[in-house]
Amino acid sequence: MSTRNLDHDIALAHRLADAAGAAILPHFRAGIDVENKAASGFDPVTVADRAAETAMRSLIEAERPEDGILGEEFPLKPSANGWSWTLDPIDGTRGFIAGSPTWAVLIALTFEGQPVLGVIDQPHTGERFSGTRAEGRLLAAGREASLVTSTVDRLDRAILATTDPYLFEGELYARFSRIREAARLTRYGMDAYAYGLLAAGGVDLVIETGLGPHDIHALVPVVASAGGKITNWAGEADFSTGQLIAAATPSLHAEAMALLSD
Repeated sequence: MSTRNLDHDIALAHRLADAAGAAILPHFRAGIDVENKAASGFDPVTVADRAAETAMRSLIEAERPEDGILGEEFPLKPSANGWSWTLDPIDGTRGFIAGSPTWAVLIALTFEGQPVLGVIDQPHTGERFSGTRAEGRLLAAGREASLVTSTVDRLDRAILATTDPYLFEGELYARFSRIREAARLTRYGMDAYAYGLLAAGGVDLVIETGLGPHDIHALVPVVASAGGKITNWAGEADFSTGQLIAAATPSLHAEAMALLSD
Protein backbone atom coordinates (compact mmCIF):
# COMPACT_ATOMS: atom_id res chain seq x y z
CA MET A 1 0.00 0.00 0.00
CA SER A 2 1.41 3.39 -0.96
CA THR A 3 2.24 5.94 1.74
CA ARG A 4 -0.95 7.51 3.01
CA ASN A 5 -2.01 9.23 6.22
CA LEU A 6 -5.30 7.49 6.95
CA ASP A 7 -6.03 9.82 9.86
CA HIS A 8 -6.29 12.64 7.33
CA ASP A 9 -8.50 10.50 5.13
CA ILE A 10 -10.79 9.63 8.02
CA ALA A 11 -11.11 13.33 8.83
CA LEU A 12 -11.96 14.03 5.19
CA ALA A 13 -14.52 11.19 5.17
CA HIS A 14 -16.29 12.83 8.12
CA ARG A 15 -16.31 16.16 6.28
CA LEU A 16 -17.75 14.42 3.22
CA ALA A 17 -20.53 12.99 5.38
CA ASP A 18 -21.21 16.42 6.87
CA ALA A 19 -21.42 17.96 3.38
CA ALA A 20 -23.73 15.22 2.12
CA GLY A 21 -26.03 15.56 5.13
CA ALA A 22 -26.25 19.32 4.69
CA ALA A 23 -27.27 18.82 1.05
CA ILE A 24 -29.82 16.09 1.80
CA LEU A 25 -31.69 17.10 4.95
CA PRO A 26 -33.54 20.14 3.52
CA HIS A 27 -35.21 17.69 1.08
CA PHE A 28 -36.08 14.92 3.55
CA ARG A 29 -39.83 14.64 4.20
CA ALA A 30 -40.28 17.71 2.01
CA GLY A 31 -42.36 16.16 -0.78
CA ILE A 32 -39.68 16.44 -3.48
CA ASP A 33 -40.09 15.13 -7.02
CA VAL A 34 -38.77 11.66 -7.82
CA GLU A 35 -37.29 10.49 -11.13
CA ASN A 36 -37.11 6.90 -12.31
CA LYS A 37 -33.69 5.89 -13.70
CA ALA A 38 -34.84 2.42 -14.79
CA ALA A 39 -36.08 1.54 -18.28
CA SER A 40 -38.32 -1.02 -16.59
CA GLY A 41 -39.21 -1.30 -12.93
CA PHE A 42 -38.48 1.48 -10.46
CA ASP A 43 -35.02 2.86 -9.59
CA PRO A 44 -35.63 6.25 -7.98
CA VAL A 45 -33.31 9.25 -7.83
CA THR A 46 -33.94 12.72 -6.41
CA VAL A 47 -32.32 16.14 -6.39
CA ALA A 48 -31.05 15.24 -2.91
CA ASP A 49 -29.05 12.26 -4.27
CA ARG A 50 -27.38 14.42 -6.91
CA ALA A 51 -26.77 17.40 -4.61
CA ALA A 52 -25.10 15.21 -1.99
CA GLU A 53 -22.81 13.47 -4.48
CA THR A 54 -21.91 16.80 -6.08
CA ALA A 55 -20.96 18.24 -2.69
CA MET A 56 -18.76 15.24 -1.85
CA ARG A 57 -17.11 15.18 -5.26
CA SER A 58 -16.22 18.87 -4.98
CA LEU A 59 -14.41 18.29 -1.67
CA ILE A 60 -12.49 15.28 -3.01
CA GLU A 61 -11.49 17.14 -6.19
CA ALA A 62 -10.18 20.02 -4.09
CA GLU A 63 -8.27 17.99 -1.50
CA ARG A 64 -7.41 14.67 -3.19
CA PRO A 65 -7.18 15.57 -6.91
CA GLU A 66 -5.30 12.37 -7.83
CA ASP A 67 -7.85 10.07 -6.16
CA GLY A 68 -10.51 8.38 -8.23
CA ILE A 69 -14.24 8.70 -7.58
CA LEU A 70 -16.83 5.96 -8.11
CA GLY A 71 -20.26 7.42 -7.43
CA GLU A 72 -23.78 6.18 -8.07
CA GLU A 73 -25.12 9.25 -9.84
CA PHE A 74 -22.22 10.58 -11.96
CA PRO A 75 -19.52 9.13 -14.25
CA LEU A 76 -16.41 7.42 -12.95
CA LYS A 77 -13.30 9.50 -12.36
CA PRO A 78 -10.31 7.14 -12.79
CA SER A 79 -7.64 7.09 -10.09
CA ALA A 80 -4.13 8.36 -10.82
CA ASN A 81 -2.59 6.79 -7.71
CA GLY A 82 -4.49 3.59 -6.89
CA TRP A 83 -6.70 5.32 -4.29
CA SER A 84 -10.39 5.90 -4.97
CA TRP A 85 -13.52 7.07 -3.13
CA THR A 86 -16.77 5.16 -3.50
CA LEU A 87 -19.89 7.26 -2.88
CA ASP A 88 -23.55 6.37 -2.50
CA PRO A 89 -25.21 9.68 -1.60
CA ILE A 90 -28.46 8.06 -0.44
CA ASP A 91 -28.44 4.31 -0.01
CA GLY A 92 -32.14 3.49 0.38
CA THR A 93 -33.73 6.17 -1.79
CA ARG A 94 -37.03 4.27 -1.63
CA GLY A 95 -37.00 4.64 2.15
CA PHE A 96 -35.94 8.27 1.80
CA ILE A 97 -38.90 9.21 -0.39
CA ALA A 98 -41.24 7.32 1.97
CA GLY A 99 -39.98 9.38 4.91
CA SER A 100 -38.34 6.42 6.64
CA PRO A 101 -35.12 7.22 8.57
CA THR A 102 -33.38 4.03 7.44
CA TRP A 103 -31.48 5.45 4.45
CA ALA A 104 -27.78 6.29 4.77
CA VAL A 105 -24.91 8.11 3.12
CA LEU A 106 -22.16 5.63 2.20
CA ILE A 107 -18.54 6.73 1.84
CA ALA A 108 -15.56 4.42 1.30
CA LEU A 109 -11.88 4.81 0.49
CA THR A 110 -10.34 1.96 -1.48
CA PHE A 111 -6.79 1.11 -2.50
CA GLU A 112 -6.50 -0.86 -5.72
CA GLY A 113 -10.16 -1.81 -5.35
CA GLN A 114 -9.97 -3.01 -1.73
CA PRO A 115 -11.98 -1.05 0.90
CA VAL A 116 -9.72 0.56 3.52
CA LEU A 117 -12.16 2.78 5.41
CA GLY A 118 -15.91 3.20 5.42
CA VAL A 119 -18.61 5.48 6.77
CA ILE A 120 -22.34 4.73 7.13
CA ASP A 121 -24.00 8.03 8.04
CA GLN A 122 -27.63 8.71 8.94
CA PRO A 123 -27.91 12.52 9.09
CA HIS A 124 -31.54 12.59 10.28
CA THR A 125 -30.91 10.48 13.40
CA GLY A 126 -27.40 11.82 13.92
CA GLU A 127 -25.79 8.36 13.82
CA ARG A 128 -22.48 7.82 12.08
CA PHE A 129 -20.86 4.38 11.92
CA SER A 130 -17.24 4.47 10.74
CA GLY A 131 -14.52 1.89 10.49
CA THR A 132 -11.00 1.17 9.29
CA ARG A 133 -9.08 -2.05 9.44
CA ALA A 134 -8.03 -1.11 12.97
CA GLU A 135 -11.05 0.44 14.67
CA GLY A 136 -14.78 1.10 14.38
CA ARG A 137 -16.56 4.07 15.95
CA LEU A 138 -20.16 5.09 16.46
CA LEU A 139 -20.93 8.81 16.76
CA ALA A 140 -24.45 9.47 18.05
CA ALA A 141 -25.90 12.57 19.71
CA GLY A 142 -22.42 14.07 19.97
CA ARG A 143 -20.97 11.08 21.85
CA GLU A 144 -18.52 8.48 20.56
CA ALA A 145 -18.32 4.79 21.37
CA SER A 146 -16.53 1.76 19.98
CA LEU A 147 -18.36 -0.44 17.52
CA VAL A 148 -18.66 -4.04 18.70
CA THR A 149 -20.91 -6.71 17.23
CA SER A 150 -23.10 -8.95 19.38
CA THR A 151 -21.91 -12.34 20.60
CA VAL A 152 -24.85 -14.22 19.04
CA ASP A 153 -23.48 -17.42 17.51
CA ARG A 154 -26.65 -19.36 16.59
CA LEU A 155 -29.38 -18.69 14.05
CA ASP A 156 -32.18 -19.50 16.46
CA ARG A 157 -31.00 -16.57 18.58
CA ALA A 158 -30.23 -14.21 15.70
CA ILE A 159 -31.95 -11.11 14.35
CA LEU A 160 -31.78 -11.29 10.56
CA ALA A 161 -32.19 -8.31 8.24
CA THR A 162 -32.45 -7.81 4.50
CA THR A 163 -33.75 -4.97 2.36
CA ASP A 164 -36.53 -6.83 0.56
CA PRO A 165 -37.32 -10.56 0.40
CA TYR A 166 -38.48 -10.11 -3.21
CA LEU A 167 -34.93 -9.26 -4.27
CA PHE A 168 -34.26 -13.00 -4.00
CA GLU A 169 -35.64 -14.71 -7.07
CA GLY A 170 -36.26 -18.38 -7.79
CA GLU A 171 -33.69 -20.69 -6.22
CA LEU A 172 -32.08 -17.77 -4.33
CA TYR A 173 -35.36 -17.15 -2.52
CA ALA A 174 -35.48 -20.79 -1.43
CA ARG A 175 -31.95 -20.55 -0.04
CA PHE A 176 -32.70 -17.31 1.82
CA SER A 177 -35.96 -18.74 3.16
CA ARG A 178 -34.08 -21.56 4.88
CA ILE A 179 -32.22 -18.97 6.93
CA ARG A 180 -35.29 -16.83 7.55
CA GLU A 181 -37.17 -19.81 8.92
CA ALA A 182 -34.28 -20.70 11.25
CA ALA A 183 -33.68 -17.18 12.55
CA ARG A 184 -35.26 -15.87 15.73
CA LEU A 185 -36.53 -12.68 14.07
CA THR A 186 -36.38 -11.09 10.60
CA ARG A 187 -36.65 -7.38 9.76
CA TYR A 188 -36.91 -5.75 6.34
CA GLY A 189 -36.37 -2.39 4.66
CA MET A 190 -33.25 -1.05 6.38
CA ASP A 191 -30.81 -1.03 3.42
CA ALA A 192 -27.25 -0.13 4.53
CA TYR A 193 -28.50 1.05 7.92
CA ALA A 194 -28.81 -2.62 8.90
CA TYR A 195 -25.04 -3.03 8.64
CA GLY A 196 -24.53 -0.09 10.99
CA LEU A 197 -26.87 -1.74 13.47
CA LEU A 198 -24.98 -5.02 13.08
CA ALA A 199 -21.68 -3.26 13.81
CA ALA A 200 -23.25 -1.64 16.88
CA GLY A 201 -24.48 -4.95 18.32
CA GLY A 202 -28.17 -4.82 17.39
CA VAL A 203 -28.84 -6.81 14.20
CA ASP A 204 -26.89 -10.09 14.10
CA LEU A 205 -27.04 -11.14 10.44
CA VAL A 206 -27.60 -9.37 7.10
CA ILE A 207 -27.98 -11.18 3.77
CA GLU A 208 -28.46 -9.42 0.43
CA THR A 209 -28.01 -9.86 -3.30
CA GLY A 210 -28.01 -7.61 -6.36
CA LEU A 211 -25.66 -5.02 -4.83
CA GLY A 212 -23.15 -2.81 -6.64
CA PRO A 213 -19.75 -1.51 -5.49
CA HIS A 214 -21.29 1.75 -4.23
CA ASP A 215 -23.60 -0.35 -2.02
CA ILE A 216 -20.82 -2.56 -0.63
CA HIS A 217 -17.47 -0.80 -0.23
CA ALA A 218 -18.34 1.31 2.83
CA LEU A 219 -19.92 -1.64 4.65
CA VAL A 220 -16.87 -3.92 4.64
CA PRO A 221 -14.52 -1.89 6.90
CA VAL A 222 -17.35 -0.92 9.28
CA VAL A 223 -18.50 -4.49 9.89
CA ALA A 224 -14.98 -5.93 10.00
CA SER A 225 -13.69 -3.26 12.41
CA ALA A 226 -16.50 -4.12 14.86
CA GLY A 227 -15.52 -7.78 14.92
CA GLY A 228 -18.06 -9.05 12.40
CA LYS A 229 -17.46 -11.29 9.41
CA ILE A 230 -18.52 -10.07 5.97
CA THR A 231 -18.07 -12.06 2.73
CA ASN A 232 -19.83 -13.01 -0.46
CA TRP A 233 -22.12 -16.05 -0.49
CA ALA A 234 -19.12 -18.29 -1.18
CA GLY A 235 -17.36 -17.09 1.95
CA GLU A 236 -14.86 -15.07 -0.08
CA ALA A 237 -13.82 -11.41 -0.29
CA ASP A 238 -14.79 -11.04 -3.97
CA PHE A 239 -17.84 -8.79 -3.84
CA SER A 240 -18.25 -8.47 -7.61
CA THR A 241 -21.01 -11.10 -7.36
CA GLY A 242 -23.23 -8.52 -5.64
CA GLN A 243 -24.07 -11.09 -2.94
CA LEU A 244 -23.28 -10.22 0.66
CA ILE A 245 -23.52 -11.97 4.02
CA ALA A 246 -22.49 -10.16 7.20
CA ALA A 247 -22.61 -11.81 10.61
CA ALA A 248 -21.83 -10.78 14.17
CA THR A 249 -19.68 -13.87 14.82
CA PRO A 250 -17.79 -16.45 12.74
CA SER A 251 -20.00 -19.25 14.13
CA LEU A 252 -23.18 -17.50 13.04
CA HIS A 253 -21.65 -16.78 9.65
CA ALA A 254 -20.76 -20.46 9.23
CA GLU A 255 -24.25 -21.67 10.17
CA ALA A 256 -25.89 -19.25 7.75
CA MET A 257 -23.42 -20.16 4.99
CA ALA A 258 -24.30 -23.82 5.38
CA LEU A 259 -27.96 -23.06 4.70
CA LEU A 260 -27.11 -20.78 1.78
CA SER A 261 -25.16 -23.56 0.10
CA ASP A 262 -26.86 -25.51 -2.66
